Amino acid sequence: MSNPPKTSRRSALLASVIPYAGMLGVLLLLIVIFSLSSRNFLSASTVTSVLNQIPDLTVIAVGMTLVLIIGGIDLSVGSLLALSSSIMGVVMIDQGLPLAAAIPASLFVGSLCGLVNGLISVKARIPSFIVTLGMLEMARGFAYLATDSQTKYIGSKVEWIGTAIPGLAISPAFLVAIGVVIAGQILLTRTVFGRYAVAIGTNAEAVRMSGINAAPYSIAIFTISGLLCGVAGVMQTSRLSSADPNAAVGLELAAIAACVIGGTSLMGGRGSVIHTFFGVLIIAVLQTGLAHVGATDPIKRIITGGVIVIAVLLDALRQRKRNSRAQ
Repeated sequence: MSNPPKTSRRSALLASVIPYAGMLGVLLLLIVIFSLSSRNFLSASTVTSVLNQIPDLTVIAVGMTLVLIIGGIDLSVGSLLALSSSIMGVVMIDQGLPLAAAIPASLFVGSLCGLVNGLISVKARIPSFIVTLGMLEMARGFAYLATDSQTKYIGSKVEWIGTAIPGLAISPAFLVAIGVVIAGQILLTRTVFGRYAVAIGTNAEAVRMSGINAAPYSIAIFTISGLLCGVAGVMQTSRLSSADPNAAVGLELAAIAACVIGGTSLMGGRGSVIHTFFGVLIIAVLQTGLAHVGATDPIKRIITGGVIVIAVLLDALRQRKRNSRAQ
């Protein structure tokens, strides 16, 4: 078998590098702009702060990427994080059990809720938008019931997970988040599971006609999303040193924004976990930079929302170009 021409290999390499270069360029541009606008922005403390505040959003966004790729959406992730965190607080404070028991409880609750989302959405053929919107309210309500609407202060037993390692400037939670990103990218690009996920989002009917049962894969992805909400719950609990049933309100919007900025299609069939991580970094740098220049919360919301709209418009333009070429 003859080797592919060098020109085709170079073209493929260039095509794979350009999106990463574009994301990195946007990130560097934001850093330059805010560095010129604020003296204190470009500092080791700012970098450390940003890196140690994004693990929960990073993990949530990985799960959201997988869900979007199969053509679904998960609006319940913020509430599932709060519920998982609340269960963790109840286990440690009310039940007096150690962290080794609280973490599995948190992961189990998140996974169970994700499984319910998947089963109802896939088996009952109800749009995931509606199913997860209902779970958003239910999970938040369960979080309030479990904690009696009170914040559970845990303290040093858990805060070490979100505290920077001496001499390394990053926390164990950040290292876990990077591991999740790598595992998610490998799952998506190097496994049959990932190929089926992309195929389901591209054309579910074609997958069915080829004899593949798409249901288990779709349900598994919603379950993974729920599991990662449990992981994010542990991370946020460690960062806040407490379990707050009011935590993560609106986090689902930030996760979707990170995915869209990273190029994941809201129509399904296309996405990258690595690109989503760049999206998380862009959102984190944007919000931190705006805080450094003294932007008020309404201004930050307007600018962040504008960035999301621009990202969606660019995605729509890319989709139209691809459709025109296919025709």
